[in-house]
Amino acid sequence: MSRVAAGPAPQEAEPSAPSGLQAEVDEFESCGPLDGAARGRLYGSPKEGKSDTTVLELLPSAPCKMNENKPGASQNLACVFCRKNDDCPNKYGEKKTNEKWNLTVHYYCLLMSSGIWQRGKEEEGVYGFLIEDIRKEVNRASKLKCCICKKTGASIGCVTPRCKRSYHFPCGLQRECIFQFTGNFASFCWKHRPVQIITSNNYRDSLPCTICLEYLEPVPTYSILRSPCCKNAWFHRDCLQVQAINAGVFFFRCTICNNSDIFQKEMLRMGIHIPEKDASWELEENAYQELLQHYEHCDVRRCRCKEGRDYNAPDSKWEIKRCQCCGSSGTHLACSSLRSWEQNWECLECRGILYNSEDFQKAKKHTLPNTNSVGITDCLLEESSPKLPRQSPGAQHKDLLRQGNKFRKEVSTIMVELGFQIKKKTKRLWINKANVWNSALDGFRNQNFNPSYTIEVAYVDENDNFGREHPGSKQEFLSLLMQHLENSPIFEGSLSKNLSLNSQALNENLYYEAGKILAISLVHGGPSPGFFSKTLYNCLVYGPENTQPILDDVSDFDVAQIIIRVNTATNVADLNSVVNECYNYLELIGCLRLITSLSDKYMLAKDILVYHVIKRVQAPFESFKQGLKTLGVLEKIQTYPEAFYSIFCHKPENLTAEILSDLFTVRTLSDVQALGFWNSYLQAVEDGKSAVTMEDILIFATGCSSIPPAGFKPTPSIECLHMDFPVGNKCNNCLALPITSTYQEFQENMDFAIRNTLRLDKEGSSHYIGH
Repeated sequence: MSRVAAGPAPQEAEPSAPSGLQAEVDEFESCGPLDGAARGRLYGSPKEGKSDTTVLELLPSAPCKMNENKPGASQNLACVFCRKNDDCPNKYGEKKTNEKWNLTVHYYCLLMSSGIWQRGKEEEGVYGFLIEDIRKEVNRASKLKCCICKKTGASIGCVTPRCKRSYHFPCGLQRECIFQFTGNFASFCWKHRPVQIITSNNYRDSLPCTICLEYLEPVPTYSILRSPCCKNAWFHRDCLQVQAINAGVFFFRCTICNNSDIFQKEMLRMGIHIPEKDASWELEENAYQELLQHYEHCDVRRCRCKEGRDYNAPDSKWEIKRCQCCGSSGTHLACSSLRSWEQNWECLECRGILYNSEDFQKAKKHTLPNTNSVGITDCLLEESSPKLPRQSPGAQHKDLLRQGNKFRKEVSTIMVELGFQIKKKTKRLWINKANVWNSALDGFRNQNFNPSYTIEVAYVDENDNFGREHPGSKQEFLSLLMQHLENSPIFEGSLSKNLSLNSQALNENLYYEAGKILAISLVHGGPSPGFFSKTLYNCLVYGPENTQPILDDVSDFDVAQIIIRVNTATNVADLNSVVNECYNYLELIGCLRLITSLSDKYMLAKDILVYHVIKRVQAPFESFKQGLKTLGVLEKIQTYPEAFYSIFCHKPENLTAEILSDLFTVRTLSDVQALGFWNSYLQAVEDGKSAVTMEDILIFATGCSSIPPAGFKPTPSIECLHMDFPVGNKCNNCLALPITSTYQEFQENMDFAIRNTLRLDKEGSSHYIGH
């Protein structure tokens, strides 16, 4: 980084000094010749006749050679410009001491000073700035008072015409001035600094800094900058500066699109210093040498290979497979009963982390397409999983069918990974149960809401004059939201739904909010949507341009009749008759075409389908898609489309007595007879001998009618208490069973409490469901 004057440097001449100070000057020169360059471009030069005592007060009267064996000694010396001894290269640039003249400067203080130019070579003086020029600049600055700290020595001035502000470099940073490390190295005070102009701010929520990933408010300020090439890329200024120093001019670029020219130009304008050097990681010799080495060692307890644990024979059963999670452990295929290298395998340590987590153990299992094609051995490891104790072959086969196929494991693992984003900091939402959707929108649209905070729910009643609030179940709240979404006007269709075209919802940005709420619900433990059509799901995963809708996607009866008539036309005359009858409609949607043969009907029907199902709702789709990006959910869906297919397009499988019995754990040492009644009651409900259903029991205890993809947190539990009727604590997912003398009394009390509780809940929320 060099700073040079625009014109040729004037010829050198010996500097003169006032006669009264000639002795001090002679003492300087006795230690070595001074650079005799004439003045360059200087501001605020001392008037004729003024003595130069100030510069000789700031600079030592005689140079003293610093001890070269103590490189840290310069840390105690103050910069001659800002008079601070701080050694912080990221803020003030490198701190350098000229031992000959015992002169210490911060690189940025020197570089940004208004009255000095680099007239020497890089090895001359300090960074190419001649000692004589530095002395003159210090002398000039000594007559200027900093408008921030009110001390003298303000060598930097705002370049805006008629602006009189001068300041030290550290003071300017503190007051949020802008220093441009390019061109003429201009400096701007806080009143005249350049700003980033954003035409419209459609961001209602916090967004992550794309460097440190901490959330920030997407409003351009001094400390918050936006990428000029990617409108969704926001940065902290400090993060950008550190990255620029580490990456250098050759590797500093937009973190999203890798653009360097436009990005660097804007960052220089906004005061980011980009050093002209190679990246720090490129300067370290053999920095990535270890990455070139593959782990090749069998770590299972019993290695069966006669050649030893380090033997690796590719394309054979003795090929070493590395752990898919950490890559730091391995196994021979034969040692872990793996049929091919493509099968997944985790080491014991990683498997313990994944499978022993509470979220994973109780994650919901879904029926997925083509699950029969997945072999049981896909989830067999060299030892039984901690989740699957040693069992007989028949029992193990049955347990694996219920829990262990490949895709189910991936779904559970993905949900656990997404759940890692949830922070311990909580955000309380006040929800009116009679109007869950609107009160939820108010909470999610609040500028202080962060989707990565832990959600707490408090139920309130707007008719309660005392303003009392009651603890609510987060999973019950998310279930109610999913029910509203499924029946809301932003979707159309009966069972498999597509996006509708609703102008009011579009104007109120409800499509974006729906996608955002769906993403938040999944990550925070809400239920599966289960109502998406395959066409809508494929549009999200593969893009609308790669998706072909079908007739079942058309919910408009009139449009469906047009398509049927086109498809069933038996000759050109019939086809032209349909076209003529629907001329205005076909012209309006851009599907009018000249019919020359009967085969044209296929393209015509396809065009009508694509328009009605995809092109017509392009704006709602893009808005919904943006909302679904919250917490990285859309990215995971596009990465694992088969795993998420059942969550979005199929309702969860029916609950059984066995599933509920395994789901609920016994909380404390309970009454044995009551537990026996509980198991008998579950079997009676499954057999249809009760007035309630399995789903009713789960709703009564947890607020959910199905097991969420991310599982229940906390784990559902049961306890037996001496009381007449059961009690469901939805906040803790705890079901208290009554202790009765007979099973008949137990069943009657369970049916009565569950049936009437759910009826009262439905009556209280009927207004919400209807709207």
